Amino acid sequence: MGKAIEAIAVQRGHTVTRRISRSNRHELNREQMALVDVAIEFTAPESALENVLDAFDAGLPVVCGSTGWNKNLYLAKEKCVSVNSAFLHASNFSIGVNIFFEINKRLASLMNDWPGYSVSVSETHHTQKKDAPSGTAVTLLDQVVDNITRKKYWQLIGENETIHDEAVIPVKAYRVEDVPGTHHVKYSSEIDDIEIIHTAHSREGFALGAVLAAEFIQHRKGIFTMRDVLMQDKAF
Repeated sequence: MGKAIEAIAVQRGHTVTRRISRSNRHELNREQMALVDVAIEFTAPESALENVLDAFDAGLPVVCGSTGWNKNLYLAKEKCVSVNSAFLHASNFSIGVNIFFEINKRLASLMNDWPGYSVSVSETHHTQKKDAPSGTAVTLLDQVVDNITRKKYWQLIGENETIHDEAVIPVKAYRVEDVPGTHHVKYSSEIDDIEIIHTAHSREGFALGAVLAAEFIQHRKGIFTMRDVLMQDKAF
């Protein structure tokens, strides 16, 4: 993702002034970041919070695409407010996926009145994806729970497992080489199935969204989402 984001940033006329990894983690400080406008953080669940907090301490607004650390997101938001900075976290930065999110919410609200349909979610990612289910899948699942009153929870299950609790949405996570990301929401009844699917063909869509988010928050203060970015064009 770092390489993809850098390529898109350069295409859009930006300069990547720092590249922070394990080898130069100590450079994430106010002195070294003096010429940086925005930090874009894509690492791993175990490192995301520390990176975001340190970026705020270095005086930077932060765009974060790391998933799997939602339970600590409130700490990043509190820090952002306390230092009067800007923070935008998203489970997925793809414009297409964010359109998919809107479709998912609308479909779920329609299906609330049709208890004869069961709902399930599945996702497929590359083998380097550490969190399962993916952050995008979690967003989709949470949207379904928010819009279908009979659904209260979701649960990750294995390939041959089934769930018989009406309140639970089953989710399956697959890991396959070189798959940028596929997400599938399925409603099934004895009569028919209704399915919505988003398939990413490359990581460029995620990278473009991250750079657009960085452009958006550069001169703003507060907590934002990708919906805020896309609302600029009145598409949402």
